[in-house]
Parts: sequence; structure tokens; C-alpha cells
Amino acid sequence: MMWTWALWIFPLLCKFSLAALPAKPENISCVFYYRKNLTCTWSLEESTYTEYRVNRTYLYGTKSDICTTNSSTSENRASCSFFPPRITNPDNYTIEVEAQNADGIIKSDTTHWSLDAIVKTEPPEIYSVKPVLGIKRMVQIKWIRPALAPVSSNLKYMLRFKTVSSTCWMEVNFTQGYMNTNQAYNLTGLQAFTEYVVALRCVAEESTFWSDWSQEKVGTTKEEAPYGLDLWRVLRPAEVDGRRPVQLLWKKARGAPVLEKTLGYNVWYFPENNTNLTETMNTTNQQLELHLGGETYWVSVISYNSLGESPVATLRIPAIYEKSFRCIEVMWACLASDQLVVEWQSSVPEVDTWMVEWFPEVDSEPSTLSWEPVSGARNWTIQQDKLKPFQCYNISVYPVLQDQVGEPYSIQAYVKEGIPSEGPITKVENIGVKTVTVTWKEIPKSQRNGFISNYTIFYQAEGGSEFSKTVNSSILQYGLDSLTRKTSYTVWVMASTSAGAANGTSINFKTQSLSVSEIFLISSLVGGGLLILIILTVACGLKKPSKLTHLCCPDVPNPAESSIATWRKDDFKGKLHLKEFDDSVNTKEERILKLCSAPSDLTDKLVVNFVNFLEEVSIEEARKGQENILGGEKNEYVTSPDRPHGPSGKSCEEPLVSTKIPLRECQDLCLGMPEGTCSEVTCSEVKEQLLSLDQSLGPDRVCEEGASNPYLKNSMTTREFLVSEKPPEPIEREV
Repeated sequence: MMWTWALWIFPLLCKFSLAALPAKPENISCVFYYRKNLTCTWSLEESTYTEYRVNRTYLYGTKSDICTTNSSTSENRASCSFFPPRITNPDNYTIEVEAQNADGIIKSDTTHWSLDAIVKTEPPEIYSVKPVLGIKRMVQIKWIRPALAPVSSNLKYMLRFKTVSSTCWMEVNFTQGYMNTNQAYNLTGLQAFTEYVVALRCVAEESTFWSDWSQEKVGTTKEEAPYGLDLWRVLRPAEVDGRRPVQLLWKKARGAPVLEKTLGYNVWYFPENNTNLTETMNTTNQQLELHLGGETYWVSVISYNSLGESPVATLRIPAIYEKSFRCIEVMWACLASDQLVVEWQSSVPEVDTWMVEWFPEVDSEPSTLSWEPVSGARNWTIQQDKLKPFQCYNISVYPVLQDQVGEPYSIQAYVKEGIPSEGPITKVENIGVKTVTVTWKEIPKSQRNGFISNYTIFYQAEGGSEFSKTVNSSILQYGLDSLTRKTSYTVWVMASTSAGAANGTSINFKTQSLSVSEIFLISSLVGGGLLILIILTVACGLKKPSKLTHLCCPDVPNPAESSIATWRKDDFKGKLHLKEFDDSVNTKEERILKLCSAPSDLTDKLVVNFVNFLEEVSIEEARKGQENILGGEKNEYVTSPDRPHGPSGKSCEEPLVSTKIPLRECQDLCLGMPEGTCSEVTCSEVKEQLLSLDQSLGPDRVCEEGASNPYLKNSMTTREFLVSEKPPEPIEREV
């Protein structure tokens, strides 16, 4: 029996354990939209599909009804609304929310609601915002009470207002009874001649739900006479004629309300020592250019409208050569939240008024000057949104003591810094073996976007590692050393600000293989060595001139003085008698040989090549010698080629042809000489020696000499026949 109950209960337990009931509705809230509906909301479960039902009791618990999400007009499944006529006011309701899914139903806690405490009305409708006649700095707001509001309930109102140019709202709370038919409110403490924006909302006195804001309405306060002006000046350099341009600037006093619509400005000025020279000008602008003299001037400005004039603003213009005092010791700028703060220290405690100037530093276009007075403080603040980001501003502070303006103190500041738009332009100079100078240009001010804190020089050898050097912002060149000889490098410069950095252009260069000092050293060594060699050579030549002459002009060997005679035994040496022949000729014909060297050449020809001498030279040489003596031709050179084997086509056995010198040829040698100096004896001697040579050197000996001597084969004897432009004068010769 127990087993049967267990089997029957076990599936039920499993079913309940696996069931996922919906989440219990919580955070129930109800709002009574007066005469429209009662809407209740709660937290929604999003995991599963759940249907909701709202159980309500009303008429103080005597009746009840149900609102389901399907029957509600709301698209949100976490809200449900009840509509008239089943809504009564005043009344107390109880609200209970049920959540149901496929696994079951779960109910929320019961909540209690009083309709007076949850009523929400329509917003009021503003129809007028105007100033009141005769009352300054005030506007009156009028509106219509909401139609959908409890008639018997007092309404609490909240009024918010601001100027048109402001973003900050100010609020005012007040209450009006249901019996008050004049729905109006006077807003006071405003600025004169200023536009204001107002809005209004209300709530029933017992309720906690405010209505929505009404539509905004704009009104303007009443105009008044001008309040006052701040006056400043910008002094220009004096012109050639001594007059000085002065730019006057003025605007409404700082902190003063806009009281009026200004119609114009009256300006008058005069020298300090002569008020009779007062000049007056009228303008509608807030600046004026004056040309004043070099002395001190006083300038006054007022503004006017239909209601009156402003107080007079006066400024003293110092003389050109007047020295201004200095009291600001140091000044700095910093950023605080959304403001730029400038602070300074003064050495003169009496100074309590300052004038602050600021303008953007732009390269291309003239900047607009802004200025503002400061009193009772030694700091000045400005909102960051009034200054341009990434723009450098020049800020100057002038001390003002009574009517004197001191020397300014100036700094530069950024409200926001960024990365430079471009990097520096890089160049390389003085490329050496292991060194190079890297130079770069400053980034234009319009592209810096911040203060340049430092420069970083990057350099890298071809295929090598990258190195870097960092320098401060005041340095625009840097020398790199410890480079590798004859190596290609790439170098670039990076400029950094507080926000980031930008790389400049990259440059490629190659180090030199030799430095200037090395080239100079090598040149000095080579030049010094050559100089020492020349000095030694000259010294040696001066000490032993024969060796220097022999070195510069070597002697050409004379075959006639060679040892050829020793090669052919003593009989050849005895028969040749070349030395005696030369001596006799030199003795007898000394004068002639100085002009003609024919006899010596004939002798050399006989030694070098006897066959050629017999065939070609015997007759021609005598004739050419005679012509040279007479000056008929220029100097000639006779060259005897080596012909060891004799004339072509002839053998060694052929008999040699004797060559005889005719008497006529011998006599020709004596032409141009004095009578008696040349005789038949000389000619006969020449003939006899030639015949003896012919007989001694027979065919056998000539054939035996067919093998040429290596020394004589490569030798060539040249004789120069000197030409005399006029025949020599006869010279007597001793016999």
C-alpha cells in the first residue's frame, strides 16, 4: 500500500520541483491623470511570457474590478490603466497585480493609493512676459490655470528663467489659491534691457507629481541709460613726422548689465599741458585710431542712448620718452578644469588694478587683440571654449597704478595641445668620415599645435640598428659622431609636444672614406718625399756633376771606338787604322768638320756596314758635305741601317766592287777653303786608305763577317751636318 502511494506522489513532486513560476511583480506605482485615467506600472519579467492582471478596489473598498494587459490600451505589458466613469475623486484604491504563466500564478503585495496624493495636472499656459511701466529690471509673467486640475485645490508653481545667451537656469517657487483669478507673477532683480526665457509648471498642493513644463516664452526688461565703459589703448611706434598712432579700444564695463541699446560714442582728447586744444569725435564703433604728438595726452569716452549718457571713461596716454615702471616679477599659466588660469606676482603691493591682453599668434593673418581689466586680484581666468584649441596665445599683463600704466609681462599659453601637424625639415652638413652635422628648421607656429618640448634625432645605418639622441627645443642642430667610415645612413628628426610627436623628413647620406686631415697628411707625405728626392738629386748633381750629366744625357756608344778590332786578329787592326785616319782628318780639316761631319760618318758607315758604304755613301756623302759647307741645305741626318747579309740577291762569294773617289769629288771637299790649305796630298791620302781597306777586307773576310755583331746590329750612328746660313770666312791653316 505504501509503495502505491509513493509511486503516485513521486510524479507530483517532480512536477512541482521542475515548475518555473513567474516573478513576483514589484515596484508598483500609480498616477492619476486628472479626468483622464489611472495608470499603474510595475517591474516586468523578460525571461518568459507572462500575462498580468490588476485587481482594484475603489469607492473605499466597496467595489472591485480587474484590468488585464490585453484589455489595456497601453502597449507596455508592465502597465495597466483604468478609465472613467469608474474613477471617482476623492477616493482610496487598493491595487494588487497577478502574474501568470503556464506553470502557475503569483500575486504581488497589496498597495493603497489616495487619488489626491497621486493626481497630476496639465501644465499651465504662459501668454505674456513683459516689463512693467515705471519699474526697472523686472518682467511680469501671466498664464492660464490648467483646465485639468482639481478645482478646489491650491496649486504650487515653479518658475525657471535665464538670459537668452546663458545655459544656466534659475528657479523660483510660489503658490496661488484656487480662488485667485489673476494668474500672474512679477520677476525682479533682472538686468536692464536684457532678454529672458521663462517656463512654468505646477502641482496640486496635496500631490507629489509635478506637471510637465510649459512652453518657453521670451521677454525683455526695460532699457536704461548707459552704465559705463572700460577704456584701453594700443601704442604704435612714432612716425617720421614725430606723430604717434594710438588705437583706442572700449567696451562695456566688465560685470555691468546690458542696460541699453547704445546709439553712439563721443570721444575727446587734449594735451596734458593745454586743455584749450581739445578735439572731439563721434563714432558708432568701439575703437578709434588717433594720431597724437609726442607729449602726454588725456582721452575721454562716453556712450549715449535715448535715455541718457554713461559715466565718462578717462585714460592717460604717456609721452614718447616717458619710462614706465615695472612691478611684475613672474607670471605663469595653467589649466584648471575647463578654464585657463593666469597668475602673477607683484613687487609693488599698491598696484591693485591690471589690464590683461591676449591674442592668437598666427603666421599668415593679423591677429585680433582681446583685453580685459582685473581688479582686486592677481590672477585672471577665461573659459576654454572662448579660446581655440591647438592655438598659441600671447598673454600680457599691464600693471595700472592710478593714471599710470606700467611695463607689461608676457607669456605664451595653449588651452589644449596636440600632435604637430608636420615634423621638422631635416638637412645634413659637414659630412666627414665618422661625423656629420644634422640641422633642421623650426615648425611653423600654425602647425606646432603645442609647445615643442624636445627634438629627437634618429639615425640608422643601411642594414643596421636604429639609434637616437634627444635635445631640448632650443637646439636646431646636432653633431653625430662614432659613425662608420664609407657607410650609407638615414637620419630624421622628431618633434614632441605634451600630446605626442611627429616625424620630419628623412635624409640619406654616406660618410666619406678619407677625411680632410688624412688627405692633407698623405699629400704632405708624398709632396715631402718628392721634395726630399729633388733636393738629394740636386745636391748629388752639384757634388758630382758628371754623374748627373750622364744620368740626364747618357752617352751614345761610338762604334769606331769599340773593341771590334780585337775580334778579327791583329792584321785587321793594322789594316784598318781608323784612329789614325780620324786624327789626320781632324788635324787637317778641323774647321771643315765643325761645319760638316761627313768624314766621321763615312768611317762609321765602313765599320757598321762596309757593303752599304761602297754602294751608296762614297760619292753621295762627299757631295752632301760640300753642300752643307756651302750652306745650301739644312742639317740632315744620315742613318745607316744594319744589313748584315749584304745586298739582296748577292752572295758572299761575289767580288766586292772597289769604289774609287774621283779627283773631282776630292777637290769638291776643298771648295770654300783658303788657297793652299787643301792639296792633292790630302786627296791622295784618303784614296790610299780606302784602297787598302778594300784590299784587306777581301771576299773571304767579308763573308766571314756575314754574322752580324749583336752590338753593332742594334746600334745606329747619327751624325748631324751643321748648316751655316752664310759661307764661313776663309781661315788660314798651318801646313
